[in-house]
Amino acid sequence: MDNILIGRNDRVAVELDLHFGNRHGMVAGATGTGKTVSLMVLAEGFSKLGVPVFMADVKGDIAGLSQAAASPPGDKLKARLATLGIDKSWQPAANPVVFWDLYGKLGHPVRTTVSEMGPTLLARVLELNDVQEGVLEIAFKLADDNGWLLLDFADLRALLGYVGEHAKDISTHYGLVSQSSLGAVQRSLLQLEQQGATQFFGEPSLELKDLMRQDMSGRGIINVLAADQLILKPKLYSTFLLWLLSELFEALPEIGDPDKPKLVFFFDEAHLLFDDCPPALQQRVEQVVRLIRSKGVGVYFCSQNPDDVPDVILGQMGNRIQHALRAFTPRDQKAVKAAAETFAPNPEINVAQVIGQLEVGEALASTLRDKGAPTPVERVLVSAPTCRLGAISEEERATVMSRSPVGGKYDTAVNRESAAEMLAARAQQKAADEPAQTARQTAAQQPQGSGWGDTLRDAVFGTKRRQGMIETMAKQTVRTMGSQLGRQILRGTLGGIFGGRR
Repeated sequence: MDNILIGRNDRVAVELDLHFGNRHGMVAGATGTGKTVSLMVLAEGFSKLGVPVFMADVKGDIAGLSQAAASPPGDKLKARLATLGIDKSWQPAANPVVFWDLYGKLGHPVRTTVSEMGPTLLARVLELNDVQEGVLEIAFKLADDNGWLLLDFADLRALLGYVGEHAKDISTHYGLVSQSSLGAVQRSLLQLEQQGATQFFGEPSLELKDLMRQDMSGRGIINVLAADQLILKPKLYSTFLLWLLSELFEALPEIGDPDKPKLVFFFDEAHLLFDDCPPALQQRVEQVVRLIRSKGVGVYFCSQNPDDVPDVILGQMGNRIQHALRAFTPRDQKAVKAAAETFAPNPEINVAQVIGQLEVGEALASTLRDKGAPTPVERVLVSAPTCRLGAISEEERATVMSRSPVGGKYDTAVNRESAAEMLAARAQQKAADEPAQTARQTAAQQPQGSGWGDTLRDAVFGTKRRQGMIETMAKQTVRTMGSQLGRQILRGTLGGIFGGRR
């Protein structure tokens, strides 16, 4: 059967049916209670059944999936395997892993373009209000109309600068762009940029098909995002994971209720997404989680307390693994009570009491089984993965990356001509044309008769108010010629008269 063994007790085994793997899940528990092992058990189980996985490595120990466990196993592990009833079948084995890193240091760089992010999602990440989001949409529309590619942060900053310089003309054609709203957008971008978002935006952008690979033996690739530094910048971390979820939601076709998921997505430290989350952004996450199931994607949240996740989303989590919670504070007591109420009841277990008594490596587990109904909650000993439980060395990571099928595609950044370069060239051309244009305007506006050359021209050719030298000489010549001709005519006439008299 296509099942993943989560854990076992002396009465029953709790398994996750692969058919219900896309019904989402939740792994919760206090620090140090074994959540990471549960995540590795699930990831390894999905991979063995041919399902690709994407997960964030917050503490650096998830990378151990790429290495086989120690052989032979130690005494504690032997006892655990015997209790689980898998001591005969368990063999140390590494998993097919591809490492990713937004900073490009511990894995292949992960990038997307500003255009692919889009104004709507970017506005929600930047926590813009409706008016500010409208300014961002106008900027994107302006770029589309002019063919200015928005690839990286430099392009977006150049575009917003252009919008500010030409706000009056842009407001006439696209809608009002106020300097105050534009300034708010630029300040929000600056905050995101200071968290390292310049590393995230660019080319080549990540193609989803590269996260949904299988190796030559048919095992699903486990994509591990190095997040030990990224987790220190929660806005960038949640931006990336939310973008990835949105891309999966928009790009994948509807496939109904598949026999197994096309991809399983693990969202560790889930509270970072929902802490101080704007209502519009939370609504977007709820929509994606609710509908992405029919596209064959399972989403599994991991956090310390179940109430870190909003109730609307928590209600979508059909597969649950709950590790120990310590009820030291009123909030912890409330979380224990809330967690106990969300499990399918088991008359033999007082869930609220057992949650505080669980030992490391134990959990309360409930999964969806026949016809999608949840099984009664069981207290189980969590299964043991076949991989290493712990971090890996730099040499081991380098070896895994050297065998990666996507390394040559993403490791070298591409910076082609885009909005920043186009707007810079436009500004340079305008600066070059300004002197000639200024000279023409000056010549057109300058009054006639000014300057030595104009004075000489006026003296020779004259003006509207006085004659020039040429006109004066011409008139004088005409008068002279007229006088001479007149005298000749007079002399002729008089000569004829006087001659006739003689």
